[in-house]
Amino acid sequence: MIMDHSRAAWWPYFTASPPDSGGPACLKCWSAAFPPGKPKRSQGHCSSRGPQRDPCLEPWVLACETGELDAMSNLSKLKLCFLAGTLEHGGAERQLFYVLQALCQAGATPRLLSLDHSEFWEEKIKALGICVTWVGDQPSRLTRLFRVLKELWKNPPDVLQSQHFYANAYVSVAAWLLQASGIGAMRNNGRTEVSDSGPLGGWLNLHLPRTIAVNSRVAMKYAIARGVPASRLYFLPNVVDTDWFKPSSPCSTGPLTLVAVGRLVKQKRLDRFISILAHLRSDFRLDVRGLIVGPGCQNEDLRPALESQARSLGLFPDFLQFRGGVSDIRSAYHEAAVCVLTSDFEGTPNVLLEAMACGLPVVATKVGGVSGIVRHGQTGFLLQPDDLEGLVAALVKLVKNSELRREMGQCARSDVEENHCLHRLPVYLRGLYQLAVPTTRHSTTRVVQGTSV
Repeated sequence: MIMDHSRAAWWPYFTASPPDSGGPACLKCWSAAFPPGKPKRSQGHCSSRGPQRDPCLEPWVLACETGELDAMSNLSKLKLCFLAGTLEHGGAERQLFYVLQALCQAGATPRLLSLDHSEFWEEKIKALGICVTWVGDQPSRLTRLFRVLKELWKNPPDVLQSQHFYANAYVSVAAWLLQASGIGAMRNNGRTEVSDSGPLGGWLNLHLPRTIAVNSRVAMKYAIARGVPASRLYFLPNVVDTDWFKPSSPCSTGPLTLVAVGRLVKQKRLDRFISILAHLRSDFRLDVRGLIVGPGCQNEDLRPALESQARSLGLFPDFLQFRGGVSDIRSAYHEAAVCVLTSDFEGTPNVLLEAMACGLPVVATKVGGVSGIVRHGQTGFLLQPDDLEGLVAALVKLVKNSELRREMGQCARSDVEENHCLHRLPVYLRGLYQLAVPTTRHSTTRVVQGTSV
């Protein structure tokens, strides 16, 4: 791919590539994207767990930390356009908002194309000053591709980035025709996304992107096993606004609340959560109530079936509440004592990061990238999806032990602050665009002890 002269002119000032360590590009970028935080003293049984640093990248990482290298320098000159499959009230869409917000704060003026319209995040993104254009008015995939090209042809971006896996093929073909850098996305465990896209669509969305931003190591391993070169993959972890999602004063009266947050779809297995709640009340006589927060989807809404199940178990409406989609999810975490995730498959769930940032311990099924953010026995408990007895036992332990809940909640908050804080996003994005955008320079800029040479 040939890069135009204007892009070549500004890119040397933006890039600051770390020395080649000889390892896979995805691992080098992953290491660079995790500047280590200041060491924290462990409290109780909580120990610090930060990603291992690549010694070859250490000068570059330290330069970012100390401010000697601006994590988003000259980003205002980078023309960015995103393509989203939907802007509904979901985790991937919240991450898109965080990315766009960080880019705007860095002086960039990104654009957003969407295959859907009039959804939850649209107005919030427009409030950032970002132009949102609907390109999904026709169901035909080819027509949608032409619509994307029509929007971008006169003023092509330097980077065209997908936010959803099923939009990767659109982005890859359009980026190739526009001579832009295309970035795909994987936001689940990989296997499910490929399967949902069908045999041909799954292959195209997985193999066409020259760069893919992946939010879980499980998905990275899956992509590599399916033949995607490791050098095309970049680990872009989910982040959470820890200034907004923070602990509140615990409620000392009334039953303990267990919260489950997610769309009312089969993947989330909220029927499992309802069964667990019934066991806690009937078998262990525990004074607990359940709170399910989340909307259904247009093509799948299990709320009637879930309400029927809860009613048959004597839980609904007195001991289980369905709150639907809410604009302020933080209030639900503040009501709760424990966050429960019962999914059959996941990527890196935003729900857990938000709950942990609010100081909640977690009981979750060990699926997808969950084990990458929850430490069993320290920030929560991880059980296999079919281990209903184990999930119940873990919750019994937490419900009966307020000190354990407090200690695990503190550790959970510390982990999120250290590894998934919103303030780290600029560094992560910088590494992604370094990997994705080519340069015509024959020599690379290196950073030694924070100084370009």
